[in-house]
Amino acid sequence: MTYTTKWATEKLNKNEIAKLSKDGLTVFDDFPNIIKQPWEEIPKDYYMYFKYAGLTVQKPQSDGKFMLRVKVPAGIITVDQAKMLAKLGAERGGGFLDITTRQSVQYHNIKFAELLNTFSEIEAVGLTTRGAEGDINRNVIGNPLAGIDRFELFDATPTLLKVHNFFQDNTDYSNLPRKFKISISTSSVNSANAEINDLAFLPATKAINGRIYKGFAIKVGGGLGAKPYLGKYLNLFIKPSQVVKVAEAVVKIYRDNGYRRSRSNARLKFLIDDWGIDKFTDELLEITGPLATSGKNLTKYWSNGLVLGIHPQRQRGYSYIGVSVPTGRIAAEDLATFAAIAAQYGRDEIRFDHSQNLLLPFIKNTDLAEIITHPIFDKFPIETSRFQDFGMTCTGNEYCNLAYTSTKDISRDLLWYLDEEFQLTQPIRIVLTGCMNACAHRNIADIGIQGMAARDKNRQPIEAFSIAIGGTLLNDGHFNETLKGKVPKAILLPVIKDLVSFYVNDKLENETFFDFFNRLGLVSFQETLLDSLTAYDN
Repeated sequence: MTYTTKWATEKLNKNEIAKLSKDGLTVFDDFPNIIKQPWEEIPKDYYMYFKYAGLTVQKPQSDGKFMLRVKVPAGIITVDQAKMLAKLGAERGGGFLDITTRQSVQYHNIKFAELLNTFSEIEAVGLTTRGAEGDINRNVIGNPLAGIDRFELFDATPTLLKVHNFFQDNTDYSNLPRKFKISISTSSVNSANAEINDLAFLPATKAINGRIYKGFAIKVGGGLGAKPYLGKYLNLFIKPSQVVKVAEAVVKIYRDNGYRRSRSNARLKFLIDDWGIDKFTDELLEITGPLATSGKNLTKYWSNGLVLGIHPQRQRGYSYIGVSVPTGRIAAEDLATFAAIAAQYGRDEIRFDHSQNLLLPFIKNTDLAEIITHPIFDKFPIETSRFQDFGMTCTGNEYCNLAYTSTKDISRDLLWYLDEEFQLTQPIRIVLTGCMNACAHRNIADIGIQGMAARDKNRQPIEAFSIAIGGTLLNDGHFNETLKGKVPKAILLPVIKDLVSFYVNDKLENETFFDFFNRLGLVSFQETLLDSLTAYDN
């Protein structure tokens, strides 16, 4: 650590007080000794440090089991890494693993006594859990199709990896007020969800002294959670060679000025909201020196980082296969099967997208007919236009200490039910989360479903949900708007069916759900929901 903690004299929350004397990454120095202790002797105040190792103490906390998250920068792994991840899931993760919305993977049921061996196996194949959680820069995400995308300005993967490597294990930036999220993509379809990251680099060009440069526009201050904010543009153009410098400057500003008194107001978005973009830009330029003003932003659409089906790559003669993984949970043996397919037909590579799916790149077109006959594609259909293929969900109260409701099972049943009732002509994104933290990006869904505390008519606790309508990141984004009324789990399926039926029956030809929402407004959906609650909640 080579910096001064300027906030040491401020009023701090208990996490910040602890971090003044002990950096989060030192948890790895502690493991050889603490692993020898009985789990019940580990003080709960220490649980915060586990996060820097990619660990969250899983419910019930008395069991000494963990959710473990592995960093996968850019969402790209080798076949050997995929085999190890599958093996870990089979032997220690209950037979499965979850693909996350940040192109990573996570496990449940990892035992305290097995942590050192687990870390060794992960690091032996070049992956890490260091900084996968905690008040630190998290996994750096990008375009799932980087380098093979017909709609990208250039391959930003080398730039992304430079940013990842700069911050990885860097103790100058391992004590942030809260987590920090970076996305880097040059895809014109906003495939890395720029608006909901703390710092995002987007494709742009700029004429400088008669020459057209390819580089990045920049947004700062995005984030979801209980108080979601959309990222805001800075009037800057960033060359690829400047990205690491700019990223460091933004994180440095956040480290030294971010709020550390209340964790609920500690993200970068709150600092920028108070300062304003002009002051933030001035502070940034004080650190970086002069930067060019903004050029032409090339972002046109929004894909939600979703990659499904068979499509041609920019490389002649090759295609990629985007595999839908409903709810993001995949059996370890199925991941091993996809690794075997990638080894036989691909280029030693599997990727993860931002919608909890995987893809197999660099498949020769001449091999496609043979590959699609593989039995694995009976379980994971290639032709995907189902609700299951566009939905997402978080971990839920099965393992998460914060969630009010279960999620994976409810989402699976709901999306299957809707697929039985409707045939999609335009995709509808339905996202279910167990609490307000929006880990599955509830705020940007067409229909966002959020678990909440509730009681039935007899005052007994039940699982219930709030419904929000009309989210997107198209054209700089719009968070969905919450309808009044709690929906008990028992009637969630028919209630959502009625909302979808309203769209299906009244939409114009080829009208998307978001366009329909814009045309009719929230009031019409509110009336539909109240009618449903009256009809079903007896």
